Amino acid sequence: MSARLLCSAIVTAALLAAGTARAQALVDPTRPPNAPAAGEAQDAAPAIQLQSILISRSRRLAIINGDTVALGGTIGDAKVVKITETEVTLQKGDETEVLKLFPGIDKQPAKRRTRISHKPSQQGRQR
Repeated sequence: MSARLLCSAIVTAALLAAGTARAQALVDPTRPPNAPAAGEAQDAAPAIQLQSILISRSRRLAIINGDTVALGGTIGDAKVVKITETEVTLQKGDETEVLKLFPGIDKQPAKRRTRISHKPSQQGRQR
């Protein structure tokens, strides 16, 4: 009888432990870094986000909030007035907004290297 009671106590303890354990929420690895996690409320209106830039010889396109917009096209009330390799400029009335493809990264010019002469010095030459 005591073995049965012990087994019953173990099963009861296991069920209580399982009931109090909480599952950890899984994070979607394909979710964009700036996107809210599942279940998070979005209080503010969604911001305009530049997602990609496509440039060819004949045209310039930007993907903004999932929509493909050509140079001169519009996104909402704003007109796309400039597309470069790293940013898109929008014009809405008198206001100008620049969307950066990589907002946290500023492009810096490369430092120039000085040329080093590979000629042997005259000092070490013997005639």
